[in-house]
Amino acid sequence: MDRVEVAYGEEHWCLLRSLRDEAVVLMRPLASVHIECFAYGSLARGDVKPTSDVDIFIPNPPVPELVEAALDRSGIRVEEREIVQATPGYAAKGYIYTGERRGYSFPLMRLLPAEREFYDFAGSVDLSQLESSVRIPGVDKRLMLIEPTPRGHVESPITGREGEVARFLGVDTRIVLERVRTLRRRHVVGRTGVFMKHTLDPSESFGEALHKLSLRRPAIRKRME
Repeated sequence: MDRVEVAYGEEHWCLLRSLRDEAVVLMRPLASVHIECFAYGSLARGDVKPTSDVDIFIPNPPVPELVEAALDRSGIRVEEREIVQATPGYAAKGYIYTGERRGYSFPLMRLLPAEREFYDFAGSVDLSQLESSVRIPGVDKRLMLIEPTPRGHVESPITGREGEVARFLGVDTRIVLERVRTLRRRHVVGRTGVFMKHTLDPSESFGEALHKLSLRRPAIRKRME
């Protein structure tokens, strides 16, 4: 196993602090109305880049109007809203964008265990952990396990160690194997797009849009049932 230690320079630490501060601003309105949420991926692990997303995920299907009302009270401007279903078997999710690579996502139906554990696989942190500068291990898109250290992180490949990595992250081994298959395929054929994407009109609610989509999209109806 090749373990490589990566030391962060001051520029990296500044970027990480800046992105995490953005995440805190986006999360506080949800915390004020007791909606559970977290940041995930490189923001949780620490291996950020200038192109890293600040995506706040709500794991339990919320009432979208409550989310939007909380953002409005906090002065957070919404630029666009979408419903996306990545594949026919995946839960449809709502997306609220507040800027380029910035915003919120949430399921519009209850997640399957495998869908929920993806975020533990990638690494996720809640508001208190962000505010306390806690970083969490997780796996990046290169299929490298990122383990935070005081100086940066240690990274190592997970291929051939799927069971070990699953135990370390506290997820089902099937989650790790599925992500390995998905990301390997993406490396070969490239990103293939999503199964369904619908942009909401300004006057359209998530509930109304989901109902209309379910009438003509059997895959959505099946997941809702």
